[in-house]
Amino acid sequence: SVCRDERLVQQTILHAKVGNHDYEGVDPAVAIADFEARIRHYEQVYQELGPPEKHLAWIQIVDGGRQLSMNNIRGFLPSRISQFLVNLHVDCRSFYLSRHGQSEYNRLGKIGGDSDLTAHGEAYAKALGEWVDAKVSLAADGSPVPCRLWTSSLLRTRRTARHISTPVVSYTTSDGAHLDWVQMRPKAFRNLDELYAGLCDGMTYEEIADNYPDEAEARGADKFQYRYPRGESYTDLIARLEPLAHELERSREPVVIVAHQAIHRVLFAYFMGMPREECIHVSIPLNTVIKITPTSNGCEEERTVVLQHPKGELLDPASH
Repeated sequence: SVCRDERLVQQTILHAKVGNHDYEGVDPAVAIADFEARIRHYEQVYQELGPPEKHLAWIQIVDGGRQLSMNNIRGFLPSRISQFLVNLHVDCRSFYLSRHGQSEYNRLGKIGGDSDLTAHGEAYAKALGEWVDAKVSLAADGSPVPCRLWTSSLLRTRRTARHISTPVVSYTTSDGAHLDWVQMRPKAFRNLDELYAGLCDGMTYEEIADNYPDEAEARGADKFQYRYPRGESYTDLIARLEPLAHELERSREPVVIVAHQAIHRVLFAYFMGMPREECIHVSIPLNTVIKITPTSNGCEEERTVVLQHPKGELLDPASH
C-alpha cells in the first residue's frame, strides 16, 4: 500500500494513530509530529514494486483505494481477494441497522410472510423517521450529511422507512466540488429479504412442530446449518448477502438499512469479526437502531432504543 495524498495521510494519522496504545495520553499534535517522523524513516528504506518483481503475484493499493494495480493474479482465491480489496477505503462513516416496525405476523407469532405493520409498528416507523432526520442526516453543526437508505423488497421494511425524509441537499466534497444529492433515496434489495422459511412460511413454531416434527428437531439441533424445506439456511443467507457486504465496504456515505432479524444478525457478525456460526445468537430487537462504525481497530457498536416497548406486550415472539 502506497499513499502520496497528504490529506489522506493526515486523516489516517488522526483517526487511526492518535489515541492508540503507542500514543495513549499523548497530546495529539505531538503524536502527529512523531508519526510523521516515523513515516520519513519508512520512506528511506521502502522499495516500491516494479518490473523486477513481475514474476511475483502482488496487489498494490495507491492512496487508500484510488488506484489498484495487480500483477500475476490468477486463480479463484487471489481473484476474490482483489475483488474485496477494490471496495476498501479509509473514509470514516457508520452503518445503521434497524429491523422493521412490529408486523402483523410478529404480533401473531408467525415467521416470514409479507404482512403490514401493526399500529405500534407504524408508531416506530414515524419515530425512526424523526430519529434518522435528526441523528444521521445532519452533522453536529446542522449541515446535511449525504446518506443512503436501503430496505428489503418486503412491505414491512418499505413501510417502516417511508417516513425518513428524502430532500435534495447541496454539499461540498473533500476536493472542493459542489454537488446536489437526493438524501436517503430509498433503494430496495431482494438480497435483504428475510430468511425464507419455505413450506413453513407463515406458520408459528408450534404449528411447525405439529406439522413437521422432524424439521423442528433438526432446526433445534443445528440452527445455523438447518435449511427449511424448500427454503433457506443461514449459510444460504451469508452467500446471498456477500455482494451487499462488499457494497457496504465500498460506500463512503452513512447507510441506514431497514431489514430483518436474520439479515442483521449476519451483517452484524460480519462487521464485528465474529465467527459466522455465532451469528444466530446476536440480539437484534425491534424498535432499536444499531450503529456500527468501522475503525482501524475493528468496529464500534452503539445501540439506541428509538421507541419504548408497550408494557406487558411481547413484540416479537417468533425468531429465525
